[in-house]
Amino acid sequence: MSENERMVKFELLGQEYKFYTAASEEEMQSILSLVRQLVETGPTQATGTIPVGRVAILACLNIASRYVKLEQEFTLYKRDSEQRIVKLNEDIRARLLAE
Repeated sequence: MSENERMVKFELLGQEYKFYTAASEEEMQSILSLVRQLVETGPTQATGTIPVGRVAILACLNIASRYVKLEQEFTLYKRDSEQRIVKLNEDIRARLLAE
């Protein structure tokens, strides 16, 4: 554990969890809010019969799906930006040579 880590405690589906993190308070609030949203408003609310472990796995899959999608979008954005930069450099070079 590094010096800037602190213990975070939170409750989810009636169980308390503790872990150490160096994340800021704001970042942890965002993370925990997302986890609660995914877990507490997921399929368990409709049936109430899904075990906690399965709910956690479903939430992890949902988060992983979002992560993969964002990663793909970032790759496309990066590729598009690089192409635009190359095009702008070519346009600038062409105008400078034309003068």
